[in-house]
Amino acid sequence: MHCGKPPGEGDHTRCAGPTAALEPARFCPDCARRMVVQVTPSGWSARCSRHGEVRLPGI
Repeated sequence: MHCGKPPGEGDHTRCAGPTAALEPARFCPDCARRMVVQVTPSGWSARCSRHGEVRLPGI
């Protein structure tokens, strides 16, 4: 989820919205810490200080 909360916890309407696939993940799916996000013309990447890098699928 883009908000960092587990799927069964809270409202994830915005996480599953139509633009969610293009939006970078802002929170680590493993620990919910805020990630450092870099957006480029070809996509995005996000890095958690504990769990490493997450990339847009296909990049």
